[in-house]
Amino acid sequence: MSDTTPPEYVRTHREELVALTLDLLAIDTSNPPGDTREIASEIERFLDPLPVAVERFAVDPAKPNLLVRIPGESDRTLLYNGHLDTVPFDGEAWSHDPLGEHVDDRVYGRGATDMKGAVASMLFAIRAFTATDTDPAVDLQFAFVSDEEVGGDAGLPALLEAGKLEADACVIGEPTCEEGRHSITVADRGSIWLTLEASGEGAHGSRPALGINAIDRLYGAIETVRERFGTRRLEIDAAVAPIVDESVEYYTPSMGEAAARELFWYPSINLGVLEGGDAINSVPQSARAEVDVRLTAGVHTPDVLAGIRDCVADCDGITIADVAWSVGTAEDPDSPLVEAVASTAEETTGDRVFRRSATGGGDAKKLRNVGIGTVEFALGTDTVHAPDEYVPTDVLVENAVIYAQLPATWQSRMEQ
Repeated sequence: MSDTTPPEYVRTHREELVALTLDLLAIDTSNPPGDTREIASEIERFLDPLPVAVERFAVDPAKPNLLVRIPGESDRTLLYNGHLDTVPFDGEAWSHDPLGEHVDDRVYGRGATDMKGAVASMLFAIRAFTATDTDPAVDLQFAFVSDEEVGGDAGLPALLEAGKLEADACVIGEPTCEEGRHSITVADRGSIWLTLEASGEGAHGSRPALGINAIDRLYGAIETVRERFGTRRLEIDAAVAPIVDESVEYYTPSMGEAAARELFWYPSINLGVLEGGDAINSVPQSARAEVDVRLTAGVHTPDVLAGIRDCVADCDGITIADVAWSVGTAEDPDSPLVEAVASTAEETTGDRVFRRSATGGGDAKKLRNVGIGTVEFALGTDTVHAPDEYVPTDVLVENAVIYAQLPATWQSRMEQ
């Protein structure tokens, strides 16, 4: 087969793509500590023979980021983003090498699907453009970042603060597909992270009536919040409703239709941390809880937070010690970017691609909030963060093909 186009180059050099993936997996970038110096150097070695501009940028010397640019045929810029760090792993829980192992049609390793596999596919798309002497339809920028898994500031936030990213649209290579179901995430959810503190009156555990149990107070307050807000249907913007419908359809096979509908049409309220008490035979006089509230895009988070504050104020002995919040963001599901990614992925895989919301929020939110239209997309598996995480070799190839075809498709959609 001829290598006249980048996609054809990818398909005929698949073993080199697999080898690159294994090279990236062989470097432990568990976060913490999240040291990405060695993997950044490995990527620089891969890119060194290619006629592309590469910049290393770091605010933390142990957590560098790499920027790669390829000039294209128009003045529009498409950004590809991928993170180099991974969550930690317990090697004893793995039956394959967590630092990379190729068995039959699978590549195993921590980060194989989240997301060193997608990073390898992006890197191979770069090589495919240069090897075939193809100018992409638009300018391309690649940001390979650190510190994503812990939400740190040394990665994408540092690049944004330094003004290093100037793009019209972005694709993040987060895995968005499961076996039998493909999707792109076009929205994320808003969040409210609350730290609640309760005060009570201490007493001996054998005479609890003489005290006021702070843990009981705190748990009662959380139940009140759940009753008042967790059962109240959200007022979702009409523009977001089609995304919610596809999200429910996408998640129904894994969690059931009722749970999927509740996930997006109602706030989710999770008690993540509950602390208090000194001994089993004492009535606790103080307690602390951390509560995670999530809201579908299209809901104005400050309005919900104001209601929660009023609710907590009605609970005796309860105060809000700290709060952090964000508003959910979304792309138009019919935008040129979404259409380009979905159609390219459908053409490559032959399957439907859902346009759904993520259940949480991450780097896509940061980019949308600075005006860069962003989606997340990578074929992958549902082994994210699990022992024996893996990616099929066919998926590595298909991701690279999609990333290589996308600039032309996006440019075409922009001109329509």
